[in-house]
Amino acid sequence: MTEQNGVMMQFFHWYTPNDGNLWNQLAESAQSLGEKGITSIWLPPAYKGSSGGYDTGYGVYDLFDLGEFDQKGTVRTKYGTKDEYLNAIKTAQSNGIQVYADIVFNHKMGADQEEKFLATPYSSEDHDESIGEKQEIMAWTHFTFPGRNGKYSKLQWHWWHFSATDLNTYNHDMQAVFLFDGKTFGEEDPAEGNVDYLMGCNVDTNNPDVRTELLYWGEWYLETTGIDGFRIDAMKHLDFDFIIDWINHLRAKTDKNLFAVGEYWTGHTEAIDQFIQKTAGNTMLFDVNLHFNFSRASKEGSSFNLGKIFENTLVQSNQDLAVTFVSNHDTQPLQELESVVEKWFKPLAYALILLRKSGYPCIFTADYYGAHYTDKGKDGLDHEIWMDSHQDLLDGFLYARKTYCFGPQYDYLDDPSCIGWTRASNERNPSGMAVILSTGDFASKNMETGSPNTKYYDLTGHVQDEIFTNESGWGEFRCNAGSVSVWIPK
Repeated sequence: MTEQNGVMMQFFHWYTPNDGNLWNQLAESAQSLGEKGITSIWLPPAYKGSSGGYDTGYGVYDLFDLGEFDQKGTVRTKYGTKDEYLNAIKTAQSNGIQVYADIVFNHKMGADQEEKFLATPYSSEDHDESIGEKQEIMAWTHFTFPGRNGKYSKLQWHWWHFSATDLNTYNHDMQAVFLFDGKTFGEEDPAEGNVDYLMGCNVDTNNPDVRTELLYWGEWYLETTGIDGFRIDAMKHLDFDFIIDWINHLRAKTDKNLFAVGEYWTGHTEAIDQFIQKTAGNTMLFDVNLHFNFSRASKEGSSFNLGKIFENTLVQSNQDLAVTFVSNHDTQPLQELESVVEKWFKPLAYALILLRKSGYPCIFTADYYGAHYTDKGKDGLDHEIWMDSHQDLLDGFLYARKTYCFGPQYDYLDDPSCIGWTRASNERNPSGMAVILSTGDFASKNMETGSPNTKYYDLTGHVQDEIFTNESGWGEFRCNAGSVSVWIPK
């Protein structure tokens, strides 16, 4: 079988409708997506969240409830039932698409009962700063999972399975993170200090019951679903050693090189470097700094130096570990980590991840299909958001990626407002390909494809003229102002 350039798709966004239809939509779309060049799908957390059918999945309640039990007001999750989930996975895989599950181990929410125990309050802003004496608190930490009634696992979670929470029901008004008696916060992040606590009931992976349960759950999940890999949520808030042990345990158990990518949300390269060193490159990482560069470039326009678009990025320093992306559910407008790549720049950004040699690119469903939603902004007011579909353009990029992105890559990143590159001719791609983009005016660039006397046209349709290379395989390729053109053989 001929090797194909991999492309991941994040098949959900934060505001995916809570109609229970996402799994069915994947089953219906799998054949088309596979034919277009999507090789893997990242799906949202499939287990029951604390707000039932409304929960995006990151407020984890019961890892064993994949839309099977009547809990938190629903049987299905936001995305569908267990049977629909399993069918979607099998359908995607039968169309040549691997499926990656979203794994959330940092916290649990929506406990069934309260418990009393001792804890010490720490500042919500600085987890190294104690703001009170050890005291008795009452907190929602007892998870009984009554709807599941012990099926798949008998373990009920208690306060000692966690290390901290942010709510003492004896004193609702106190803003603090309560560190449980006998517990400690995890290691300091080299750039951001102590970020061990994120939200809800902070899972203590040093507890032997917890470690045993999560290892067992991983085995159960793989056996139940047959997924091909994982996206690990909130990586910088987790115990790296445990996560790597968990991944290696499942790889050994299944004798498969299960895919793994971590979400380590930071712009600090030293933190990323330390993580890679500590984990020996055991997982890939989303290239957050590349996304930040895209966002800045989209806002600064021609004043941003395109020649430095890959500066301080993972794809530049460690390309084999980089999952490149333009947007995701956390960066959407109105989200806490909102970091928008402006509409005009998205085609340029997607060309920069889909049509180059380095990195494992991920397409965001809201950029592909578009999205429309209303939510409250940080100003407390309702905002209506429209995200445009770039499907036609992205389908063209996918076609170019699977057809022409195989030869050596020659870079022309020598101009602050116009850059380009070519994928030179080889046995897989005898005519080569050229890409050029501009954040300023109409631009052109003399670039080598390695294919002499060859006619090229702009796949995007932005430029109507055709271009011929000379007898040495060089051509003067063009693009419009604030645009991208992809030149493939006629």
